[in-house]
Amino acid sequence: MIFFTRLTVVLLALFVLVDPNIAQSRRASRDSRPPVAPEETQIRERLNAWTVGLAGGLLEGAPIHFATEIARAVNEGGDMQVLPIVTRGPTENVNDLLYLKGVDIAIINSDSLEEYKSQVPQIRERIVYILSLFPSELHIFVRPEIKTLADLAGKKVNFNTQGTAAAYSGPLIFSRLGIDVDKTFIPHPVALEKMRHGDEIAAVVFITSKPVDAFVKGKWEEGFKFLPVDYGPKFEDYYIASYLDPADYPNLIAKDQRIATIAVPTILASYKWREDSPRYRRVSRFVDLLFGRIDKLRSAGFDPKWKDVNLRTQAPGLERLQAAQEWLDRSAPKNQSARP
Repeated sequence: MIFFTRLTVVLLALFVLVDPNIAQSRRASRDSRPPVAPEETQIRERLNAWTVGLAGGLLEGAPIHFATEIARAVNEGGDMQVLPIVTRGPTENVNDLLYLKGVDIAIINSDSLEEYKSQVPQIRERIVYILSLFPSELHIFVRPEIKTLADLAGKKVNFNTQGTAAAYSGPLIFSRLGIDVDKTFIPHPVALEKMRHGDEIAAVVFITSKPVDAFVKGKWEEGFKFLPVDYGPKFEDYYIASYLDPADYPNLIAKDQRIATIAVPTILASYKWREDSPRYRRVSRFVDLLFGRIDKLRSAGFDPKWKDVNLRTQAPGLERLQAAQEWLDRSAPKNQSARP
């Protein structure tokens, strides 16, 4: 009798396990959630409708700092939410903008597009720029025995650590110059000390907004200097002409001297969403708020470089986002076109 009772219990248990309707009912009961209040649904929909992901850069880099300040200005008032994202840097941000879910806009360097030309031949048709943020000047700082760029051929030149602007743009620029150097990728403070105390490293390459603290505050013996790089046709696609002045580095550049160099524009870019898509509408609202609050970013409490940002400055190699161009057209004086 006990045997049959136990057998009946086992069979009933098996029946429950294999019957899909009963199993589904049990799962539905287990996974059920309390009903969501209508006001919560509205909040969720509003947040998702007007939130954009902004790919910034490395935690210690300038791009994530600028991304955070953009979010501070745009998020005020609750009309939109910008989420700055820590990434692997402006070059990788192109990849994120193309393929990563949740990334609507990104801070990139103009020459980052070079890496993707073979992978994505139509890259310039898929990414547009919103704003040219600031230039990152090329600094080629050398030991006393180095007189010209040609003297660096075959010698050790440091390009900072992987993921930085110097580590990507520096070798690309040297390739365009036709100078083959022994590339190293160690932290610049370490490389500068090696350079100061011996001839192991002949030069360091910085690509960042001037002035650089290491050259302003550092004490350098006579003969240490910046080498000039002339702007020309080989740089017209991604770069702009620039200079290093005595005001930037009074201890290294004579009052009557000016060092020609090039600069890599840092760009706020967007994927080229279809104009009838929700993501285009989000980015369009973002543009309206950012451009309309640019004076806030130029005020005290934000990075001083915002004072040099001109909304109408073009970015080489890219088309401007239509919503951004329309904002500029609306705000242009009646007797002046916002278009170049």
